[in-house]
Amino acid sequence: MSLGTDSAGTDPMARHPRLPGWERRLLGAVAAARDRPFRWGQHDCATFAFDLRWDLTGGDDVASLWRGRYRTAQGAVRVMRRLGWSSLQAAGCDLLGDPLPSVHLAQRGDLVLADTGLGFGVCLGARAAGLAPEGLVLVQLSSCALAWRV
Repeated sequence: MSLGTDSAGTDPMARHPRLPGWERRLLGAVAAARDRPFRWGQHDCATFAFDLRWDLTGGDDVASLWRGRYRTAQGAVRVMRRLGWSSLQAAGCDLLGDPLPSVHLAQRGDLVLADTGLGFGVCLGARAAGLAPEGLVLVQLSSCALAWRV
């Protein structure tokens, strides 16, 4: 499944500029995530990050590809493989296009993929937020492997 670029080779994410008030939406989503329990396939790293991208840009609801289709980590891997992705990195590149040359170029609201076991998250500045089984987790941006412009 290739969703990362269109026939002209452009990033489909670039077609959706951030909506007015995106900063407020970003802060609200992070605050709400603190109070909501982690649930595979409903409120996990991928649904949090891609739902937030949708909230910030009004773009395509790509999280609908997997939302509600698994209830365990193993189920998430099976769904990811069925969608044609061998890893979270492959999913990110397919859905978001080429990552930024360096995670240090990420800006608030951009999506990241952390090396810490966090998975997908969102840049908040010098730190990134994402969901793990223990809930909302903050990590240093420098601990992220990849970042994509939203």
